[in-house]
Amino acid sequence: MYINDKILIGKNDETEVNLLLEKANRHGIITGASGSGKTITLKVLAESFSDARVPVFLVDVKGDLAGMTLPGNIDSVKERAEKMKLADFNMKSYPTNFWDMYGVKGHPIRTTVSSLGADLLSRMLDLTNAQEGVLAMVFRIAKDENKEIIDLKDLQSMLKYVGENAKEYSLKYGNVTTQSVGAIQRCLLKLEEQGGDLFFGKPDFDIKDFMKYSPIDGRGYINVFDATTLFRKPTLYAIFLLWLLNTLYDTSPEVGDLPKPKLVFFLDEAHLIFSEMPEHIIKNLTGIVKLIRSKGIGLYFISQSPSDIPDEILSQLGNRVQHVLRYYTKADEKSIKAACNSFRDNPNFKTEDVITELKTGEALVSVQTEEGEPSIVQRVKILPPQSMMGAIDDSIREDVIKDGMFYGKYENKIDPESAFEKINKEKEEKIQKELEEQKLEEQARIDAEKQKQEEQYQEYHSVLRKDGVNYTTPTQTKTVKTTTKKKVGRPKKSKIEKATDRVTNTALNTVGRRIGNSIFKRLFK
Repeated sequence: MYINDKILIGKNDETEVNLLLEKANRHGIITGASGSGKTITLKVLAESFSDARVPVFLVDVKGDLAGMTLPGNIDSVKERAEKMKLADFNMKSYPTNFWDMYGVKGHPIRTTVSSLGADLLSRMLDLTNAQEGVLAMVFRIAKDENKEIIDLKDLQSMLKYVGENAKEYSLKYGNVTTQSVGAIQRCLLKLEEQGGDLFFGKPDFDIKDFMKYSPIDGRGYINVFDATTLFRKPTLYAIFLLWLLNTLYDTSPEVGDLPKPKLVFFLDEAHLIFSEMPEHIIKNLTGIVKLIRSKGIGLYFISQSPSDIPDEILSQLGNRVQHVLRYYTKADEKSIKAACNSFRDNPNFKTEDVITELKTGEALVSVQTEEGEPSIVQRVKILPPQSMMGAIDDSIREDVIKDGMFYGKYENKIDPESAFEKINKEKEEKIQKELEEQKLEEQARIDAEKQKQEEQYQEYHSVLRKDGVNYTTPTQTKTVKTTTKKKVGRPKKSKIEKATDRVTNTALNTVGRRIGNSIFKRLFK
């Protein structure tokens, strides 16, 4: 609950625990056993940041955070607020935007493969050095030849195109092996099977759309990202999360310590995130957690136990809310001791005893002080949320989406001319050119054959004229077609032999007529 420029997280009979806004970008963690009240704490913090005019991004894994868009309506919440003597507590809704990478339960979020970049994509796919080099080469060739890589089909086309023309590119860009191309294509196929073709495309998502404020009262929008489906696709989810944080880091200027964060991220069910993430992605995420604080971004992880979070990330989380932990095994005992050691001791109780006996809605809380040190741990009751608990009807969700400021901006996927279309167009043009060249070659062959025949006719004509025969070529007389029966056993004559026969017959007929006329005249002289 936002009161007096502070966020009231919880209280007991003697004290209140408030999160200072200027220390909210020191990140935080909310942990505890199932059913201990983690989701309540998350909602209270998210609502308070919104009231403090700080936009919020929530990863909703279970689908129970969408109730932010409606006011609370549970009598037990009102009773709890009265018992805790919370002044000005009232049920209310919060400005909400719904997002979903698949575009089903919110506005779709997309980016282009070019925007993601070869380096980040290589890390996400865990490529070898050789494969990473080939991928970087493909991106460079695409840029030099103005073939934009927008989606996965563009990238697959570019890989195939470069592989087929490896010899032409090797001198300028470096060696390309079919093994590396094939390995990258297999990784992309797995990514596509998880729904990557939906994530990559246009229009590009503008990360600044997370940082919006209500035009009515100036409260920060709570962006609820539905991950109920995406969580079942670990590789794609890891790529999405890393892209999101990388984009935030790359596009946000250094601001140092602000009076309040520019944006706060809540990553629910973090134990599932880190258990599914490859080691190389966890390493990249660790680096972002360490550096993004200076960009004015706060990250809050929600999990069952602090041991679910990698130690390097855990050490960066300055604001801590610990709900009850249960003790069943030696591993649980170790986790409890680790959680207790992360708090500054309170002289009024023993942390190891209290952490296992906390009631639902109670927590051990430690926040950053004005000096940047962790406060002494306090056992408090967490405030109740002011918005509705639980999921909402699909009809209500749809109304919120359609009435929102982003409806129509991202809904329709655009597929402009890019690498895939340009490569196919070039292939068609190449085939058409080859066909035209074949036609020209065939025509040249026919013309050459005609010329050769004509030369042969002229040669026979010259010979006959020397013998005193008035010869007319077949091209100067009308040709009469005759049909003859083919004799069995007679070999088929060639075109030249047939032409020779025609010339010879014509010459003999002419000579015969002249001889006959001479004899006839002598007889009747």
